[in-house]
Amino acid sequence: MKIAVVLDNIRSTYNVGAILRSCEGFGVSKVVLSGVTPRVHDNSLLPHLREKLDKQIRKTALGAEDMLEIYAFDDIFSTISDFKNKGWKIVGLENNIQDERLISLKDERLRDKLGDKIVLILGEEVHGIDQKLYNLIDVFVEIPMHGKKESFNVSVAAGVALYGILEG
Repeated sequence: MKIAVVLDNIRSTYNVGAILRSCEGFGVSKVVLSGVTPRVHDNSLLPHLREKLDKQIRKTALGAEDMLEIYAFDDIFSTISDFKNKGWKIVGLENNIQDERLISLKDERLRDKLGDKIVLILGEEVHGIDQKLYNLIDVFVEIPMHGKKESFNVSVAAGVALYGILEG
């Protein structure tokens, strides 16, 4: 299975780094950074700002930021559409939504719904995936929660979702 991960509007450099580390560990083929997501090795920034962001991301990525194919795109809609046109299944990681496309990560039918090339979209830490992207998403997956909290930190959720998709 090939997996690409989209980080859309993830605000924390530490979350970005932790997600990159999980992506590398699970063999993700590409990572796409979009929206306000901090970019690693961003040559469009002034050197001192790039150095600051890289240092923060590196703190949790621990070198994974240099091992992955990482791309930054401003137009996330065309990027996701390009993936979709090339046969990738678009999967959104969400919870607490009412949508007929939503399936639990534990559901035995999940593997049949995904196929062999997927793009996993991770949205902003508090509000999740931008609802404007919902029309492009083929399947939403959710992580079953058993405690009182309604969600996990996005970096933790990314690792759980990648494991569930690959090993489920």
